[in-house]
Amino acid sequence: MSTVQPTFDDLGRPLSDVTFCVVDLETTGASAAHGSKITEIGAVKVRGGQVLGEFQTLVNPDEAIPGFITVLTGITDAMVVQAPRIAEVLPSFLEFATGTVLVAHNAPFDTGFLKHAARDLELPWPRLEVLDTAVLARRVLLRDEVRNVKLGTLAAHFGSPTTPNHRALEDARATVHVLHGLFERLGSLGIHSLEEVSTFTSRVTPQQRRKRHLADAVPSAPGVYLFRDRRDEVLYVGTSRDLRRRVRSYFTAAETRSRMGEMVMLAERIESVVCATALEAEVRELRLIAAHRPPYNRRSKFPDRVSWLKLTREPWPRVSIVTKVLDDDADYIGPFRRRRLAEDALACLHDVFDVRQCTGRLPRVPKGSACVLAEIGSCLSPCDGSVSSERYTEEVHQVRRAMTADPDRVVAAIRSHLRELSVRERYEDAARWRDRLAALLRGVHRTQRLRQLTEQPEIVAAAPQSGGWEVHVIRHGRLCGSGVMPHGTVPGPWVDALLATCESVVPGHGPLPAAGAEETEAVLRWLEQPGVRMARGSWHSALASAARHLHLIPTT
Repeated sequence: MSTVQPTFDDLGRPLSDVTFCVVDLETTGASAAHGSKITEIGAVKVRGGQVLGEFQTLVNPDEAIPGFITVLTGITDAMVVQAPRIAEVLPSFLEFATGTVLVAHNAPFDTGFLKHAARDLELPWPRLEVLDTAVLARRVLLRDEVRNVKLGTLAAHFGSPTTPNHRALEDARATVHVLHGLFERLGSLGIHSLEEVSTFTSRVTPQQRRKRHLADAVPSAPGVYLFRDRRDEVLYVGTSRDLRRRVRSYFTAAETRSRMGEMVMLAERIESVVCATALEAEVRELRLIAAHRPPYNRRSKFPDRVSWLKLTREPWPRVSIVTKVLDDDADYIGPFRRRRLAEDALACLHDVFDVRQCTGRLPRVPKGSACVLAEIGSCLSPCDGSVSSERYTEEVHQVRRAMTADPDRVVAAIRSHLRELSVRERYEDAARWRDRLAALLRGVHRTQRLRQLTEQPEIVAAAPQSGGWEVHVIRHGRLCGSGVMPHGTVPGPWVDALLATCESVVPGHGPLPAAGAEETEAVLRWLEQPGVRMARGSWHSALASAARHLHLIPTT
């Protein structure tokens, strides 16, 4: 009996023959598990590049839509009051999606809300295959092509005629164009079936497998590993609680990042650094990335390109954007990872406070002329002597309080802007001001957190772990010693011996830690864990701070 040789198409379902249901949701919040509800469903059914149908409806969530969600999406309580409830909508959507492959951008978010609603309504969830365009983009596109894989970025990259606007159907239409753009890229790699799309990043070449011997000398211990090329240049730095297991995974199908496969092909040697604790490993990783700037570490590009807001010390102070913190007794907030974020934060301060915005240094007795900002009432105009030194000093005091203590006055003013813009249905302008406020609050909060440690000359803290206590020494925000103290050890002499091995630390200027900001924040996260005990020194959070306002801004 003869057998029929299968064709290549028989090996999988050609993408051109698969029906996809591309879906997007708008909701009242970030988590269905925490009570957030669906407010809109939009979906597009496509096959072979052709649109077969669309599904769109608002959904009454039976609760008030938060103001910041209305600013983001433009969906108001009035728009959904007459809309059907999810009990009416979900069965219709599931019928629309039956027999398709479900596609979404950041699919766990959308499918999570839909599955949660189905459970609440005791509806069976159909066995739908799911494809995530965000995950696919991370594996197909290079970092040099797109700065991130947000839907708006990808839609612009692939020339989508539909611009995402946080409305469900429009975002679903944009996702369709992104999906087709990604499929075109996959086609150039010889990937034409749904099965190949699902597995192409898991393929391990024989060349990669042949390099498994590089992991033979790596120990099974916590620490940091460095992949090096034939010139001994560092390609990639990573950290793990089990170095050997993690490094070996780079030579198996468990490693799904396409760029990592490229990196492994270039690697000639793997160096490992065993660390006493997970925190020490995390800190060493940050320092090694900053020192070597490996090409395959995403965060290694331009780590020093940060910005700060500075309230100058001069007769007539102003707020400016700078790239370094100096020992000049000025007030700083930051660091901001991008200059645009510093500009957004500065815009908030200038909107609320009438300090000067000109860049020149003014003499104690200015003799200039008023600027346009002064003429429209947005500057106290010290340039022409229109304001007394006492009045200007009081305004500067309020700016300093917003930057270093509590920006409550700024929050109140910007929230008033948001309400006014929302009433006038100027949602894009409202979203812009929301982002500016978020930049300021996060900048002030970050500075205040850093100061918690930068002002402390020495802290010794310990946390229980199996077999003993992990102990860390922190000086001016920098981790300078770590170790594991066995159970039953007398603490005093053991800690003294650890301190004797610690590096001396010179404090940074102002809020600047004696380490990178990311290192100090890693130390803070460890200190805030349950069970951590202070052996020497102390630290605390300020009562009046930006932290109390963070709930007002989106988390993503």
